[in-house]
Amino acid sequence: MGTETMWAARVHAFGDPGQLVHEEVPRPAPGPGEVLVRVHSAGVNPPDWYARRGFVNIPEAMRPTWPLPFTPGSDISGIIADVGAGVTEWRAGDEVFGLVNFPGRASGYAEFTTSPAAHLARKPATLGHVEAAAVPMAGLTAYQFLVEHLRLGSGGTVLVNGAGGGVGHFAVQLAKAAGAAQVIGVASGRHEAFLKNLGADRFVDYTRAAVEDVVRDVDVLIDTVGGPDGHRLLPVLRRGGRLAPVYLGEYHRERAAELGITVEGWQVRSDGEHLAELARLIDAGRLRVGIDSVFPLSAAAQAHTRAEQGHLQGKIVLRVVT
Repeated sequence: MGTETMWAARVHAFGDPGQLVHEEVPRPAPGPGEVLVRVHSAGVNPPDWYARRGFVNIPEAMRPTWPLPFTPGSDISGIIADVGAGVTEWRAGDEVFGLVNFPGRASGYAEFTTSPAAHLARKPATLGHVEAAAVPMAGLTAYQFLVEHLRLGSGGTVLVNGAGGGVGHFAVQLAKAAGAAQVIGVASGRHEAFLKNLGADRFVDYTRAAVEDVVRDVDVLIDTVGGPDGHRLLPVLRRGGRLAPVYLGEYHRERAAELGITVEGWQVRSDGEHLAELARLIDAGRLRVGIDSVFPLSAAAQAHTRAEQGHLQGKIVLRVVT
């Protein structure tokens, strides 16, 4: 492979995981305000496989159009290889991690990628690149929901549905860090020890009991599952409670309003300053990273197959540098 090329996992046709092809492609160069990152690891996130499928899960009026071929991936951890014009906060050799160009297109499943300088933060000193690449999208989603939008403070009860997954396991920890009096994690039974070890005060195994039958008077509900049955969660919330869906779902908003429940969702976005705060919590031992599985870049298709099986415990990561 020449110095002007690199290996990447690219999508040439929309469809199943087999559409991810490991191939040699041109190496990018940073533009003004950007840096070039030598990617050591890349996180795997739902928008990556949504894009691979052609966003068929999103209503047509809201569906992005991505020209083929493209390289998916927005979560990266690596080392800065070069800086573009006007960049003063980073230099070659700095270890960084970030959610790149989200919402929008990025190219993280590759040996090199470019990123706006402001989308990166210094990699947590206590993490390797695999663990750091698992943080950005999931960690920022939980952080921006709980801290920026919901402004969670001390006291109250927070329930996290789908607590074992990427966003869920960060939301459990960040709710505790914010001072929630009680955090309830809902997941299948195999996640119980994992979530209690992360600080969940109560665990509900949805395979043994419907959460709406056994939980009441929740102040804030983070739903990382969504789907057509999301509205079944309404009974767990008190009047005046807030339901924050991470994914699209049917929440019977008129019925929720009658019950005094607010349903609000937000889009995660790239933010280097927020990511730096997550890094501070990680290095202080207040936020831990769950890894479901690790695949080499050449096995990106297998990583997507694992992702679509669901029931993840933490995040899936591609190891780019072996």
